[in-house]
Amino acid sequence: MSRKDIICGIDVGSSSIRTVIAQAIPDEGNPRIIGVGTTPSLGVRKGIISDLEEAAKSINDSVEAAERAAGINVEKAVISIGGNHISSQHSKGVIAVGKADGEVTEDDISRVISAAQAISIPANKEIIHIIPREYSLDDQKNIKDPLGMNGVRLEVDAMIIEGSTPYIKNLIKCVEQAGISADSLVLSSIAATLSALSKRQKELGVVLVDIGGGTTSMAVFEENNLLHTAVIPIGGNHITNDIAIGLRTSIDAAERVKLEYGNALPREIGKKEEINLSEIDSGEEGIVSRYHVAEIIEARLEEIFMMVDKELKLIGKDKLLPAGAVLAGGTAKLPGAVDLAKEILGLPAQTGFPIVLGGLIDKVDDPAFATSVGLVLWGVENLQYSGKSGGLLKNKIVGNMAENVSGTVGKAKKWLEKFLP
Repeated sequence: MSRKDIICGIDVGSSSIRTVIAQAIPDEGNPRIIGVGTTPSLGVRKGIISDLEEAAKSINDSVEAAERAAGINVEKAVISIGGNHISSQHSKGVIAVGKADGEVTEDDISRVISAAQAISIPANKEIIHIIPREYSLDDQKNIKDPLGMNGVRLEVDAMIIEGSTPYIKNLIKCVEQAGISADSLVLSSIAATLSALSKRQKELGVVLVDIGGGTTSMAVFEENNLLHTAVIPIGGNHITNDIAIGLRTSIDAAERVKLEYGNALPREIGKKEEINLSEIDSGEEGIVSRYHVAEIIEARLEEIFMMVDKELKLIGKDKLLPAGAVLAGGTAKLPGAVDLAKEILGLPAQTGFPIVLGGLIDKVDDPAFATSVGLVLWGVENLQYSGKSGGLLKNKIVGNMAENVSGTVGKAKKWLEKFLP
């Protein structure tokens, strides 16, 4: 197989590092999963690298597991980035169309997006993405792709996503210590939307809520435009910590209790149901109420969903997204989580599973893999085949113009034709 056809996505999460290796085949619509590796995440806290050596080892272990399954070695990967240092803002760029006949070219699109980048950002911030939302050409508004149209004045309304330079550099350094070159950095919530949301959902209006270990990230779409992103500093690990404190058990025992007996709706649990801790962990003893465990989970998940609702109110979209909420991340699998989301958000809700791909689909058929599969899809859209037909051109998606940090990843600007599939 050609190395050009291999894509690797590494989701650097707070609780797990998930690596997915896929092969993009020109004659097939979707890539084929050929290797999957999952390891506990050490040295990462709330989406931020806290220990370079431990995090590098965790990434290396995850990549090696995926490489063994795939039977190949990878040298570069698309990496997820998250954490509450991420922020976003809107910007507009305006240029005069270059050609004398007024036809918009790819160079014009590149220049107008570059113009949108010319904003003042703090010295310790770096641009991760510039995402075109819509274009205007003279008096024509709401244009999705102006290529080939005619006009004089081209304008773009873009969303700029920024991250803290030290955190970004630490992430890149950590990945490089694991022997991998960071080909692209992609915001984890955006990656998850590529695999867990359909085009129709993005058109109608939807919020993706990715409940990770240390943080919860969200992305809001309407009319196929990315309206808002946010990172909430609470995740599934906080639920585990609450259970450990409430039951006076170890973190490992609390995690098993959450996974095996957890429920987000106490009303679905009988008040007399009990959990024998000695059956969970030989080092623990005592009988605890399963109803009490459900109360602990409900309280923390309710807090997360209320913070999501607060973000929706900031943009005037609370209870106004017809496609509702899609829950991704490992915590989304908790029984009752979807129903609790419906109650708190006042929206339809469902669990977000990655789209069906080829190959080892049973290994990634899990909302916890929404981001890592999305990273692969992002990579596929930026892959240039050497084959004669069916190739995906490098400029197939306009949206990630990541001028990756100070030459560490590379200064090449990736201009893409459309952000959303």
